[in-house]
Amino acid sequence: MSKNPISNSVIRRLPRYHRFLGELEANGYVRISSKELSEKMGLTASQIRQDFNCFGEFGQQGYGYNVSDLRAEIGKILGLDCNTPMILVGAGNLGTAIASHIDFRSKGFDLIGAFDKSREVVGKRIGDITVMSSDELERFCLEHNPKAAILCIPLGHAAETVEKLIALGIKGFWNFTHYDIRTNHSDISVENVHLGDSLVTLSYVINSKK
Repeated sequence: MSKNPISNSVIRRLPRYHRFLGELEANGYVRISSKELSEKMGLTASQIRQDFNCFGEFGQQGYGYNVSDLRAEIGKILGLDCNTPMILVGAGNLGTAIASHIDFRSKGFDLIGAFDKSREVVGKRIGDITVMSSDELERFCLEHNPKAAILCIPLGHAAETVEKLIALGIKGFWNFTHYDIRTNHSDISVENVHLGDSLVTLSYVINSKK
């Protein structure tokens, strides 16, 4: 892997490459050229080669890329084989939907615990996990050492919860709140998910074509 800083735009294209190569592999593709890949993905061949060259030489002149090998290499770059231990904080409707419908293992994580303050939620099952009281959060983290957290709690509780989780060893957040974690913690890894913003963007795209 390159020791030089990788741009955020390149990093954000890697999951798409991995997913697309998986689809090609499932459809029987053994090898593919950057030109063929560019035509299928709507990118330029030059962009694809530049992206891959950030991490090493994957293709062969006159052969192209071995689909299975390239997908495996991108998976390693993305850390999909790491099974990073992760917890869910906030097991309401959104948290439950996320925990129920995402294959965390295939995305590089192992969901090991879920927590909520509501008595109505504590004790319910989400897959193989039983939702625990938020009062158990500290004990659980000290015992199981999770490194990432899914944050699905009200904005008003986010700042306090984030501080507590960072103190307990959480290094990264999949953040579904509107709280800007990076403001006070620039060294923490954060992936913000604003569903409302995404929907508003769709609104713009649709209406800008009128």
